[in-house]
Amino acid sequence: MMLIDTLLLLYSMRAHIVFFHFFPSVSRRLIMQYIRLFVYSMHGIESESFFIGTFNRGENLNIHGGNLVKRSLKNTVPCFEDGRFYRNPERPIQKMWTNTECAKYYLCLDGEVFEFKCSVGLLFDVTRQICDFKQNVDNCEVTAEARVPKPLLDAAECEERSQLGCGDGTCFPNEYFCDGSVDCPDGSDEGWCDVENDPNAADPCDLSVCQLPDCFCSKDGTIIPARLERMQTPQMILLTFDDAINFENWELYTQKIFTPGRKNPNGCPIRATFFISHQYTNYQQVQKMWNDGHEIAVHSITHRGPEEWWSRNATIEDWFDEMVGQANIINRFSNVRMEELRGMRVPFLRAGWNRQFLMMKEFGFVYDSSMVAPFSNPPLWPYTLDYKMPHACNGNNQYCPSRSYPGIWEMVMNQLEAGEYTCGMVDSCPPHMNGEDVYEMLLHNFRRHYNSNRAPYGLYFHSTWFRKQEYLEAFLKFLDDMQKQPDVYFVTNHQAIEWIRNPTPLNQLGHFDPWFCPPKQLDPSEVACNLPRTCKLHSRVLQQDRYLFTCNECPAQYPWIRNEFGLD
Repeated sequence: MMLIDTLLLLYSMRAHIVFFHFFPSVSRRLIMQYIRLFVYSMHGIESESFFIGTFNRGENLNIHGGNLVKRSLKNTVPCFEDGRFYRNPERPIQKMWTNTECAKYYLCLDGEVFEFKCSVGLLFDVTRQICDFKQNVDNCEVTAEARVPKPLLDAAECEERSQLGCGDGTCFPNEYFCDGSVDCPDGSDEGWCDVENDPNAADPCDLSVCQLPDCFCSKDGTIIPARLERMQTPQMILLTFDDAINFENWELYTQKIFTPGRKNPNGCPIRATFFISHQYTNYQQVQKMWNDGHEIAVHSITHRGPEEWWSRNATIEDWFDEMVGQANIINRFSNVRMEELRGMRVPFLRAGWNRQFLMMKEFGFVYDSSMVAPFSNPPLWPYTLDYKMPHACNGNNQYCPSRSYPGIWEMVMNQLEAGEYTCGMVDSCPPHMNGEDVYEMLLHNFRRHYNSNRAPYGLYFHSTWFRKQEYLEAFLKFLDDMQKQPDVYFVTNHQAIEWIRNPTPLNQLGHFDPWFCPPKQLDPSEVACNLPRTCKLHSRVLQQDRYLFTCNECPAQYPWIRNEFGLD
C-alpha cells in the first residue's frame, strides 16, 4: 500500500501517528515530505484539524483531538530531534500546570519545530504521547520522556566476575540488573531491561531440553506440537470476551451465540473464555456461565488507566492486588473454584514486564493472554515462557517479559488480516467495514490458520462490537459455517493448552478427555441461583454507591483493591 494512502486512511479515522515509528523502512526525509504535503495541502496550516493517537493494533484505538497551530518555531522553541513529541523546555514554571500550557506539545523533524495543541478539555500526556482528559494526565511538569543511560555491563571491567557495571561505572552483582529495583546511581540497571538488553534474559529455545507436556517452544513459534501432520491436527477456534458480564450482554451470550444447537464435532457445546473485570459485573451470571462449562479468567479489579501504568508503573504488589484480588472476588461472589481460575489478560493488552509474570508464578496462574504478536504467515502457536519469546515485543511502548518463567503459558494473540490492515482484537479492526466485509475477514483468517499450521485461531471481542446488527449476523453466519467442518473445535484457552500438552490426532480425539463434556459435579453452593441478591453498597474509594449481584451474602462494602471481600 502506498504510504500516502495509509496517511489518508489514518486521517479519515482521525488518528495521527508518529510516522517513523510505524514505517521504519521509509527515510525520515521522505516521511517529512509526506507530512508537509499531507498537512499543508489539506486545509492550510492555520486551520488544519489534526489528531494524535496510537493505532496500537491491540485492544483499542486511542483517539484524542489536537490541532497543528504553528510551524518553523526553531528560533523560539528548542529542537529535540528524537521522533517524540515534547513540551517547550523554556515554558514559565508558574504556567506548567495551566490547561493552556499543558495542552501544548511540539515535534521536531529535520530541524523544523511544529507546535500542536490538544482540543479543548484535553491535556497532553508526554509519556503516553496522546491528548487525554485532564484527570488522566499527571506529568504537565515533564518536558520529555527521560532517557536512562545504558549500563556498561561487562565493558565496565568490574573486579568481581559476578558483577556488572552501571552506566557510570559503578559495579553491582549481576542479579541486581533488571530485577525491578533501582540500584545504580544513574538508574541504568533498570533502564535497559527489554528482551534484547536484559543481561539475565531467557535463552533461545532449546528443543533438546524443552519437552512436552510442561515445556513447548520452537525457534519461530510456528511448529505444530509433536510435529503432527497438518491434516491430523484439529483446528481450534478460541473465542474470548473481555470485561463485565451483565444485563447488557447476557442475552447476546446466552440466546444469540451459545445456543444449544451449536456443538463441536464430538457433540459437546461450543465454549469460550471470559476475562472478567470487576466493575458492573453480575457475579450470579458469571457463576451461571461457569456452570455451563465456559472458562472464567481474570482481567483485573480496576481496569484503571493510563494504559502505560500496567507496563511501566505497576509494582509486584499492584499486580497481586489487581489480579489475585480479582480472582478472590470471582471465587467469593461467583463461587468459581480457585483452581479453575487459571488465566489472565491485562487491561489494554499492556504486558507488565517481569513483575506481572513473577506474580503469576507466585500465585499459580497457568497462562497469560495479553501479548499481540507481529503479523505472521503462518501464525504462531502458544508457547511456554521457559525460553525467549519466538516473536518481537509488538506494540507502542510495550514491555514484554525478558526472563524465563518455566511452565507459564503465553496464549499469544495472532493478528487478523483485514484487507491491507491488521488488528489484534476484532473490535480494533477498521470500523468502515460492512457485514459482508466482516464475514469475509473472519473466513479469510480462518483459512490462513486452517491451510497452514493450524495454530489456534483466536477471535477476541468486547461485547459492544456486536451492537452493530450486521456484525452480529456476520459472526453468527461464520459460527454456523464452522459447524459444518468435522475438524474444527471451539474450545476454551485451558482446553487448548491441554491439547498442546498432549497433542492428539484427529482420529483419536474420541478418547481425549479434556474436550469431553460430562455433567459438571457441583456442590450445592456452586450451583448458580435463579434469583441473585441485589446488593447496594457504598464504595469508600469510588465515593459513590455500586450494585453487586451475587448468590451469596451481601458484603458490607463494595469489594475493591485490598478489600476484595468487602469487609467493613
